[in-house]
Amino acid sequence: MNLLSKYETRRRLLKGLPDFVALNPLVSRWFQTPQGAAVFAAEKALVEPILEHLFGYHILQVGCSEEYSLIDASPAGQKILFSPAYRPGTKGAVANNEELPLATDSIDVVVVHHALDFTQDSHKLLREVTRVVRPGGHLLILGFNPYSSWGLWKLFKRKIHVPWRGRFISRRRVSDWLKLLDLHIESVQFGLHFLPLKFSRLLRHAQGMEKMGNRFNSHLGGAYAILCTKQVIPLTPIVPRWRPLRARPSAIPAAETIRVKIH
Repeated sequence: MNLLSKYETRRRLLKGLPDFVALNPLVSRWFQTPQGAAVFAAEKALVEPILEHLFGYHILQVGCSEEYSLIDASPAGQKILFSPAYRPGTKGAVANNEELPLATDSIDVVVVHHALDFTQDSHKLLREVTRVVRPGGHLLILGFNPYSSWGLWKLFKRKIHVPWRGRFISRRRVSDWLKLLDLHIESVQFGLHFLPLKFSRLLRHAQGMEKMGNRFNSHLGGAYAILCTKQVIPLTPIVPRWRPLRARPSAIPAAETIRVKIH
């Protein structure tokens, strides 16, 4: 990458513009750090019990990195995980998260792994993943919670780094969008109850803090998981209102037609 390309990438990141080519390796490298590894482990522990009870033939994960899968424990037979952008070393298929090469109503379960946090057109992405979910299928959305220690920490961090350059959309706002798309919210769970620090000594206690936060059902976790169902639109049969046919008289009654003249 030449100097001009590096400057352009940095300028786009500072403005918050989506650059999937640059974002993909940034997210992958962050998950390799002690902090990112602790986040991924906590989110996987949160998601796996949910996915174990969601059955179907196809499950899709939409995110910013194809190297970290949350859908391994799913009972679905076919697991689909696209790379959001091509880069050297990419082995799987490449597809834009906002323009998925999948048929409408073709996927049983879709997991959105922080994809809403790292795109500027959240409405388009949400409409796209809703399109591919079959009626009666499930959509599981993971996002960073702005009303948490992670959201507070984001205010003091530089926005060019992951995950702080993410949008951190509130759970309530995402829920409103889901209702507009006729998606029924079944449950909301929270994770990432440990502090957003990079110190390895503190991150060793992350699992214990997760258990404590889950025990008290704290809504102040750094991430939320929203499970919703794509509602089936009932088909109301249209019954034609036939007008009854009047029977044509075959004979004229004698009592009505014969008159007797009396002299």
